[in-house]
Amino acid sequence: MTKLLPVAEALARVTAAFSPLPGEQVSIADGLGRVLAEDIHARVTQPPVAVSAMDGYAVRAADTAAAPVSLRLIGEAPAGGAHQGVVGEGEAVRIFTGGPVPEGADAIVIQEDTEAAKGLVTVKSTVTEGRYVRRAGLDFSQGDLGLSAGRRLSPRDIGLAAAMNLPWLSVRRKPRIALLATGDEIVRPGDPVAANHIISSNSLALSALVTEAGAVAIDLGIAHDNEESLRRMAAGASGADLLVTTGGVSVGEHDLVRRLLGDHDLDFWRIAMRPGKPLLFGRIDQTPMLGVPGNPVSALVCGMIFMRPAIDAMLGLDTASSPPETAVLGGDLEANDERQDYLRADLAQTPDGDLLATPFAKQDSSMMSTLSAAGCLIVRPPHAEPARAGERIEIIRF
Repeated sequence: MTKLLPVAEALARVTAAFSPLPGEQVSIADGLGRVLAEDIHARVTQPPVAVSAMDGYAVRAADTAAAPVSLRLIGEAPAGGAHQGVVGEGEAVRIFTGGPVPEGADAIVIQEDTEAAKGLVTVKSTVTEGRYVRRAGLDFSQGDLGLSAGRRLSPRDIGLAAAMNLPWLSVRRKPRIALLATGDEIVRPGDPVAANHIISSNSLALSALVTEAGAVAIDLGIAHDNEESLRRMAAGASGADLLVTTGGVSVGEHDLVRRLLGDHDLDFWRIAMRPGKPLLFGRIDQTPMLGVPGNPVSALVCGMIFMRPAIDAMLGLDTASSPPETAVLGGDLEANDERQDYLRADLAQTPDGDLLATPFAKQDSSMMSTLSAAGCLIVRPPHAEPARAGERIEIIRF
């Protein structure tokens, strides 16, 4: 009997097969969710000069030491404008948020602490040097590293890149993932359904996962259960970065897929996990191929555990393992066998704010309803001892 490959080793083999894709230039307006291919550095200094953080008056802090004190108004500095003169002893300039602090001034008195009349402003409280002044370069200076390569851009990152005066960004090309379902019994949603038919959900679910991961899904359709149909439709993956097939990899159908790949192009088949034991990885005509089981839960769980890390590797994202997330177990679990288990579970909060993961009673790999209802997967290592409610267990949160 062939020994089952551990999940960790299978995942390492899959991710090692992929390298970061080349970069491409995109408008900053199209950068959300893309992964930087190059570091970005500020093209400007922000703010370029010292500016006011509040509406009020630019003064010399020393002139307010004996507040209340009246100062002579000599001009104003609105945002987008500037006072050209120098603030001298006993003088003040009306200033607004974002306005450049005029030469000679070193503090801002907020307008709530003043009264202005007939060319004078009375300062009611003392201010210290630098009060409400944003120094030049407070946010960043020209040449500063803003964002590092390998970062997936968030709305906050887009805002920073824009402030750094970067209209274009170098990002990783989106991986192209071809999806091919197999099976004479499978029909698309909305097609006529006979008694022996199963409605195909795998391609659509995996396509959504591909899109969520930042890649492009290419739906090749449904291949019949014969080598000619499978080979003809798999040819549509030419130019794709990865072909993902669903179905046709269980014990009874394995020879069909193996003939398609050829022994020298098959890396591994069958891993020690549940759901997803009959997982296959190899190459077809130089295109990496991941064959996942046809059961819908198995297909999507395998997509999460193996396909998404492959996409991350192509995007240049850090695929190094991070500390696993844990939760309090909400129900008893029996001892596990030699396969790593991924149990669908409800996720809630305990009264003290901890996470509570309660496994569903039924874990059949055909039940998409429980996968949709789940808040997480409970990860059970091979040969895990029985676990009792209240113990801490590892989870993968959706």
